[in-house]
Amino acid sequence: MAAPETAQTVPVEAFAKASPFSMPRLSPTGEYLAFATDFGQGNHALQVVRLSDMQRTAVLRLPVYQSPFQIAWVSDKRLVIAKGRKYGSLEKPMPSGEIIASDFDGQNQRYIYGYEQQNAAAGLDRGFGFIEGIAQSNDGRFYMRQLTRTPTSSMLYAVDTQRPTFKLIADINVPNLEFVIDRNGVARYAWGRDDEDKYLLYASDDGRRWQPMSPASAGIWTPLVFSADNSTVYATYSRNEGPAQLVVSDPKASELDVLASDGFSSIGYLQWTASPSIPFAAALQSGRPRLDYFDAGRPDAQLHKNLSDLLPQQHVTFDDISRDGQTVLLHLNSDSDPGSWYVFRRSSNKLEKVLSPHEAIDPALMAERRPVRFKASDGLELEAILTIPRNSEGRRLPTVLLPHGGPHGVSDDWFYDTDAQFLANRGYLVVQVNYRGSSGRGRAFQQQGYLQWGARIQQDLLDGLDDAVAKGLADPARVCTYGASFGAYSAMMLAARDPERIRCAVGLAGVYDLKMMYKKGDIKDDANGRNYLARVIGRSDEELAANSPVSLAARIKAPVFLAHGERDERAPIAQANAMRSALTAAGKPPQWMGVAGEGHGFYNDDNSIAFYRALETFLQEHIGQ
Repeated sequence: MAAPETAQTVPVEAFAKASPFSMPRLSPTGEYLAFATDFGQGNHALQVVRLSDMQRTAVLRLPVYQSPFQIAWVSDKRLVIAKGRKYGSLEKPMPSGEIIASDFDGQNQRYIYGYEQQNAAAGLDRGFGFIEGIAQSNDGRFYMRQLTRTPTSSMLYAVDTQRPTFKLIADINVPNLEFVIDRNGVARYAWGRDDEDKYLLYASDDGRRWQPMSPASAGIWTPLVFSADNSTVYATYSRNEGPAQLVVSDPKASELDVLASDGFSSIGYLQWTASPSIPFAAALQSGRPRLDYFDAGRPDAQLHKNLSDLLPQQHVTFDDISRDGQTVLLHLNSDSDPGSWYVFRRSSNKLEKVLSPHEAIDPALMAERRPVRFKASDGLELEAILTIPRNSEGRRLPTVLLPHGGPHGVSDDWFYDTDAQFLANRGYLVVQVNYRGSSGRGRAFQQQGYLQWGARIQQDLLDGLDDAVAKGLADPARVCTYGASFGAYSAMMLAARDPERIRCAVGLAGVYDLKMMYKKGDIKDDANGRNYLARVIGRSDEELAANSPVSLAARIKAPVFLAHGERDERAPIAQANAMRSALTAAGKPPQWMGVAGEGHGFYNDDNSIAFYRALETFLQEHIGQ
């Protein structure tokens, strides 16, 4: 029986084309919009347009593989950009520590800070800078967190972007901490985690004298922002490393008022007022986000609720609001809509689309994404996202089990997912499981996945598949598994653990030899990375081998397709070569797609198109009939 036909097959190119726009930021006057642009093949820039006529006023092109990491307006017509590096479509940009400044028209550009720092008069050594906040004075100043190459302390500077000049406003003899700055520009909290993943929190009245802080309520209290008058603090709070609540308290955190909480999921999707920004609504990170307006009386909250009521199929996010509150930059998206940015002007009561990164995707042709909860085989409640093909009967469908990457600090959600929608458009039920170790449910849930990469995590995935079979949605005789990065690791492990059920396995940019992670790849390059590996995969050679797909290749009966970029720094090509060799030695040589010049995922749209076409053919051959 052939895979079910959808009403209309969307061309591969529509899914494979990378999003050209990201991180839009509205100027304080609401006059200009700055955003990052991806021109393809590792070429990025910052662009600025004038919203009145959408005419471009500036293009700041960055060196190849460099991209904007942070964008912030520091005055009505001046902005700062923290640069990052990105070596593949699966990678988030990694900060390079360089910060530059420019006016809205591309004039008055300055190199503010970084490893090419030449301003010895400023008294700063070369190092790494992060945009920690923007001065409320709107006069071209911002707050920069400095990290030296061999960090022993955390330092915060007030930086004037015109000269530039640097004023030290906070210094604590503990490395890698983030700062929370009050409305008067004073650093009041410093927080983070040490190399052993222990949570650290310090408080100060002046940014210089710091003391460890232990909130009266047992648990992890992480400050976010002060109220407009500095009298209260909005924070997240987690008891026993459980799901994060949103709370408000006095600055000493002696009494907590819970604004939003849930026993299963952490709180997220915060919505913020105009400057001075404070949250007015939030939603669970699991399921379909449904906002709780805990401060519904504010004008921005009322506007948000009105727009949400008018657009019930969309999730409305306020990304920026002009200083006078009259112009709002908002993002609309859903499970079937990859999203666009709009400007709403209160004066005209009109909504105008300004950036649409995925115009080739018609939401009307995309599939429903359905969050469900189920019990794992050991009784733990888990969440899965099911993407159900349009115009299918929804019964005994050929199925792709699609594990997310990470595995830690990452989760699948209700929103549009390119891989899932591509596969559903081809007639496949897609099952995505937020296995233990995923984010969104607190650190204790994440830690349950440590040292369980090849064991309990994989069982959670199989339990999620079993639940889809029990619901009558998945055909147990037609199941393939496909994933990228850690998802590729899982695809191979699942094929080894359940060789009778997994009919084919696809890995993109995967890790297949855990021991190799200590020798190759960029995770091992610093103490944090090495300690992370020890926590999550362990050090025992025997355990690493037992949980590595390269050691289990002989158990895999299903056909395998491996795709990998030859310049991958996160999961070097040596990982895929090892898996290929192990499968070949076991008499099961895989289908192979090695791509020159690509990193962790594919930058080049042509390579993404070629991969999707090969994936489509591979799946059709093995579970399409």
